[in-house]
Amino acid sequence: MSRDGDTSAARAVVLLSGGLDSATVLAAAVHAGLECHTLSFRYGQRHDAELVAAARISTALGAASHRVIGIDLGTVGGSALTDPDIAVPEAPSAGIPVTYVPARNSVFLALGMGLAEVLEADELHIGVNAVDYSGYPDCRPEFIAAFTRVAALATRRAVEGRPLCIQAPLIELSKADIIRWGVALGVDYALTVSCYQADADGTACGRCDACRLRREGFAAAGVPDPTRYRSPE
Repeated sequence: MSRDGDTSAARAVVLLSGGLDSATVLAAAVHAGLECHTLSFRYGQRHDAELVAAARISTALGAASHRVIGIDLGTVGGSALTDPDIAVPEAPSAGIPVTYVPARNSVFLALGMGLAEVLEADELHIGVNAVDYSGYPDCRPEFIAAFTRVAALATRRAVEGRPLCIQAPLIELSKADIIRWGVALGVDYALTVSCYQADADGTACGRCDACRLRREGFAAAGVPDPTRYRSPE
């Protein structure tokens, strides 16, 4: 029993980027018996290929609904993912890379929290990871814990004694572990797009940080990489 005597499945809002991690999170939530409502964002990113991927993943994994919210984080600037004048790095760098998008996960979680209230969802799922990732500050356990406290203060349902549960099931897993879990759940990773500069049909550059982490993850997991990479120039 989940909402005010309702005996239907508990609901979850799942933030879905179209990439490997969020697809695994959705598969796990569906496997757990949750009624999943996926939420993606057109936030001024370099390409729409990941949004196309998110829609097909949502359908393939049986989500109850899929939404796309438009917000222009490009007007904030400061990231290679939203500013075409900042090059996407193609080699590992020290510190927080220029592909970090200021406030992105804070904004995404806030809007997901709002949708969860409207849908009377009990959980909000996000695919952040703090092991094999690019060093973004809003992918750490401390951030998720802090936002959980925000949700406990900022929502009507929490005030009424039904706090929203924020789930980050991948946060302490390696990329290889995530891939192995997803394969066990039946995720078709050929549907996903992770590349920071994928072309219109989702073909990956094979050189950016996201491609490197993805490629290394499949190799470490012992799973064939289904990613379509562009031919070297």
